[in-house]
This record gives sequence, structure tokens and C-alpha cells, in this order.
Amino acid sequence: MEPVEPDASAPLRVLLVEDDDADAVLVTEHFTDADLAVDLQRAESLADAEAALHDPEAVDCVLLDLALPDAHGFEGLRRLLYTDGPAVLVLTGLRDEQLGADAVGVGAQDYLVKDLVDGPSLARAVRYAVERRRSDRVRRALRDARLRADENARLERGLLPTPLIEDPEMRVLARYEPGTEQTLLGGDFYDVVEGSDGTLHAVIGDVCGHGPDEAALGVSLRIAWRTLVLSGIDPDRVLPTMHELLVHERNQPTLFTTLATATVEPGRERMTLRLAGHPPPALVGEGQDTSMLSTERLGLPLGVGEGVSWTPLEVELPKKWALLLYTDGLIEGRQVSGDVLWTDGLLDLLREVTAGPAPWRDDPGTMLDAVMERVRSLSTARPDDVAAVLLVSDK
Repeated sequence: MEPVEPDASAPLRVLLVEDDDADAVLVTEHFTDADLAVDLQRAESLADAEAALHDPEAVDCVLLDLALPDAHGFEGLRRLLYTDGPAVLVLTGLRDEQLGADAVGVGAQDYLVKDLVDGPSLARAVRYAVERRRSDRVRRALRDARLRADENARLERGLLPTPLIEDPEMRVLARYEPGTEQTLLGGDFYDVVEGSDGTLHAVIGDVCGHGPDEAALGVSLRIAWRTLVLSGIDPDRVLPTMHELLVHERNQPTLFTTLATATVEPGRERMTLRLAGHPPPALVGEGQDTSMLSTERLGLPLGVGEGVSWTPLEVELPKKWALLLYTDGLIEGRQVSGDVLWTDGLLDLLREVTAGPAPWRDDPGTMLDAVMERVRSLSTARPDDVAAVLLVSDK
């Protein structure tokens, strides 16, 4: 939760948890004597206090009497120590000073001895407790942000690797953008490697859901794919093996992954495409020469069904071809009209972007950036991540 900047001019919102009427009146008089602006509420029991704190953000500080009719010892204190809630100051009797000190060890910001406190000391203790609590929350938020950033960086290095190719006539350009409605890295992943015989292998996939579990599964699948194709396994066994891996590694039985693989022969004239519930790649040409590959042999996502197989689609490649693989975040953004871009809209957009007067092949990175920007401009909301890989053959 992001810390909220307090309004310095607003009165402090104080909840007094005290069952003794005389002590409650005395606390009110102390605040008046100290000339401290407070919005004071009172709860006469722990149950009333918990009801008043149904929204912990609505109170800045709790003054808690340890001797309540429905709480014993530190029970009440522990129940009111919300992670992102108000500061808690303990009120004790003169003979309970050690008890108050022990309460600080449990988590109270400070303790006050009822018979020794006056207006100035009460006001000072409340101000200090509130500021310490706010400082603690800011430090915790910064620490959590650093931890999330470090975790995302580790996951991103696994999900978005450096392509492993040696062919000087092949160019690989990749882009990744997180979704606009989530902060954690999702499960989109891609990879491109070249086998020892010159065969080019590419994969792009999307683990359903967002968060570290999905991202970690995406890393595992990407590494498994790279290992399988570089080991020279029969291409028809790659997806079934990854399906089995996903089924055994996922932490939820309904988790699945869409995926597209492309295997390009060493001569770069033929390609074998396999789709596991994934949108089809596009062959990018000049303007109207751009086309979306067929989905007639679209198979089930990994993790869905048993004994599934994925029928390959053989594609003849033109001279100097380019192939765009992408995850569905690129085509599922909601537009102003309420429609989604989908594959037809992406095809129109690609034809528009590649129809410029200057050949886009001279600077394919700029073309890919223009596609990503046009998708952003057309989408009012794009909750999913986007990964896109452009393979450009100069043969």
C-alpha cells in the first residue's frame, strides 16, 4: 500500500479505548490543556474499538487502556496492531509501569502512566507516536518496493533472455511492456536460439495470470524449451514435454499457457509453425504484402486436456522475410469503441505502419516501436503484459 501524505493542518484522529468514565474525562481535559487539535473518539471495550477500526486508515493514534472488560494482558494490544493501521499508545496505572514497558516490546509505540501524564506530555507522546508510525510505513513501503523491483529484475532476466544466434543475416528485435493495471511482472516469455545445424528456433508464450508464481513458471518453461531444442530432441516432442512439465510444476490445476513456436530451416526458405492456443504470427512485408498466418491448426494451450498433440503448419517463406510473434496483450487492449484490436486490427495496423515512403527494413526497430505506440494510443486500458519479437531475414 502506498503511504498517503498527511494533511498537516488537520486535527489528529485519536481513538481512546477506555472503560473508566473518569479517566476518559481526564484525557479529554489533557488534550484541551495542551491546545492540541484532535478528533477524539471513545470506545469502552475492545469490541467497540475493533468496530471503530473497521477502516484502520481512519484513525491516526489509539490510546489503549490495558485493563478492559473484554481483554486480558496484551490480547487487546495484539488485536489492534494492524500492519498499516494507526500508532498505538498504551495507558497504564502507576503500579503497571513495567507492564507498559513490556507492551512496547509487543509492538506499542510508547506507554503512558495515567497518574503521571499531563496535557503537554500526552500531546507530545501522541505527536511522536503518529510521526514514528508514518515513518515506519514509508520505510516499509520503500523496502517492499525495492524487494519487488529486485524480484521483477530477476524474473525479467529469466523471461526475456538474450537471443542465441550466430547467423549474420538474421536480426532479432524484442520489446516487452508491463500491463497498465498491474505492477508485478506477468508470465509472458520469449526466446530465440540457433541450433548447431543452423536451424532457427523461436518461441513466445504467456502463462495465464500475473504475479511471481506465474512469472517463475514462465522462466521454467522458457529454460525447458531452450534446453529441449538445443539438445536436438524430435520437434514433435517439444510441446508434449513442456505440457507435462507445466502440469507437474503449476501450483493450481487450472493454470495454463498459450504458446507459439517457429522452426526455420537453415536455408531460411521454410518454417514450421506450432500454435498452442496462441494468436498467429504475422509475416511482415510492405503495406498490403503483410499477412497474418493461418490458425487452421490451432491446438490447445499447454496444461489443457490430456494426451494432446499439436499439428505443425508448414509455411513457405518469401525472400527477405520478417516474422512478428507476440502475446495477446498486443491485441486485447480495450478501445474507445469498446472493441478489442484483435488479429484483424493488428493486421490493418501493421499494413499502415509498413506502408511508409521509407523502407521499414532499414530500421525495423523503429517500425516495431511504432506498432507498440499505435497499440498504446488505440487502447483505453491494457491490463495484460505485451511481449513482441520480430525476426528479420536478410536472405
